[in-house]
Amino acid sequence: MSDVRHPLKADLLLVFATLVAAAGWIFSKESLVGLPPLLFVGIRFLLAGVVLAAFSWPQLRVLDRAGWRGSFVVGALFALAMALWISGLQHATHLGEGAFISALGVVLVPVVARVFFREHPPRIAWVAMPLALTGFACLSLEHGFRFEPSQWFFLAAALVFAVLINLNGRVVRNVSPLALSTVQVMMVGILMLPLSALLETWPEAVATPVLGWVLASALIATTLRFFTQLYGQSLTTPSHAAVILMLEPMWTAMLAAWWYGERMSNLQFVGCALIFSALVLSRWPWVRALLRTVLR
Repeated sequence: MSDVRHPLKADLLLVFATLVAAAGWIFSKESLVGLPPLLFVGIRFLLAGVVLAAFSWPQLRVLDRAGWRGSFVVGALFALAMALWISGLQHATHLGEGAFISALGVVLVPVVARVFFREHPPRIAWVAMPLALTGFACLSLEHGFRFEPSQWFFLAAALVFAVLINLNGRVVRNVSPLALSTVQVMMVGILMLPLSALLETWPEAVATPVLGWVLASALIATTLRFFTQLYGQSLTTPSHAAVILMLEPMWTAMLAAWWYGERMSNLQFVGCALIFSALVLSRWPWVRALLRTVLR
């Protein structure tokens, strides 16, 4: 049974999950030094999926046909999103910028809900969208009026993530979150490895440091992140958890600044600030509820 009487414990777990997710950007970027992108993603998620399956076996065994079908659909979408994301990361020269563009998926959720599922998003969503697009334009105009390949890949990944979030909300009603996460993660490995074998040239040998980064990506940034996030979410409300999970792009920018010495220009900073503002606005009812709880 969920225990919502531990707000501090939930907050610490969720903040830790966002830090681990942010570190995953560094782990993945370092892994790409010695591995092609699709091969890396396939290995990372297959390893993580095997570990998750060991813990979620009881939930997987009771999945019915509809549950498996829904899990496979969202798993295939997750694989597509990760393929686009890793392609963006391969071309990225600024991880902090990429993290904020990827976070646009949250802002796009109500738009996707309106277009594909005929839902009526709150009015605030239509205020957040122009802010987010303006922020993306600021990032794209940093070197003149041109869009870098990494930005397009991250934007496409954000759109797929927005569709995925909408479908997840429907599938998870009848499927255990841990089982759903396991199937999603496994599907990435199952789909990406054959695709990599067809499209990429595999290295004859992989340096030991690269193997270490791959293991860190699989066991820390994926497996530990999922366990921590799911446990933290079980101790609080979904709205509260969603607000804290918005911290990931901020941590990513900070870690990239520390690890790679990345710096943001004034225009990039404005673009990221606008996107983060759009994220907050898109979750405004939840943010307002959180503020009321804290200030009570």
